[in-house]
Amino acid sequence: MKVALAQIDIQLADVDKNEQRIMQAVAQAADQEADVVVLPEMWNSGYALQRLKEVADVGGTRTKQLLQSLSKEYDINIVGGSVATLKGQEFYNTMYVVSNDGQCLSEYDKVHLIGLMHEDRYMTAGSHLNTFELADVPSAGVICYDIRFPEWVRTNMAQIPAKVLYVVAQWPIQRIEQWQVMLQSRAIENQAYVVAVNRVGADDDNTFGGRSLVIDPLGHIMIKGSAEKERIYVTDIDFAQIDNIRGQMPIFLDRKPHLYR
Repeated sequence: MKVALAQIDIQLADVDKNEQRIMQAVAQAADQEADVVVLPEMWNSGYALQRLKEVADVGGTRTKQLLQSLSKEYDINIVGGSVATLKGQEFYNTMYVVSNDGQCLSEYDKVHLIGLMHEDRYMTAGSHLNTFELADVPSAGVICYDIRFPEWVRTNMAQIPAKVLYVVAQWPIQRIEQWQVMLQSRAIENQAYVVAVNRVGADDDNTFGGRSLVIDPLGHIMIKGSAEKERIYVTDIDFAQIDNIRGQMPIFLDRKPHLYR
């Protein structure tokens, strides 16, 4: 499977401009014959949390229509990063996953909201797992701060068990070393590929660190993005490696979930 990582900048609270950049990124990924393209976190608005009433996508309708249209136009699967949404009276940080025929496979509201960026003041936490089969591959997805909770990642990964963990983020530059170490750990402990996309650029309060990553099940880095530049990174993933590793060390069979409380 060929995956593309859309490491892009995001304009604070400018939904129209951000949508145009997403359209370009998906087209670029398709030009490189990617099977799956992965977008960053909160790409529709950035962390314009005080302006959510203006920028949040009501019911996610606008985002789903865009991603579904792009997926069918370019015959590509899309892990849609995440966007600010309004559902009922609550705001959420929501990931949509869309297949290459335009089917919405997954809708996930970020479970762990980060107080350091005041996300928990403005948004509501999700409460559901995020597992799906994309391009015939069992997969799971989490958003940014979620990776600091390995028990949550494992809970998602163990359900299928998943062979790919998709991570989308707006991760600040000052903590970018921890980003890499934690993602390598999530790959090793779940014997899975990690495909992680972080944005570049800055907003009024943060500079974001890029360093989008593809990591194999042994923790080896296959792709490591720039800290500053926008770019579409593409690589091939070989799932035979997972089968070999899990056959030698069947960690999912050896778990004792009843003790993990």
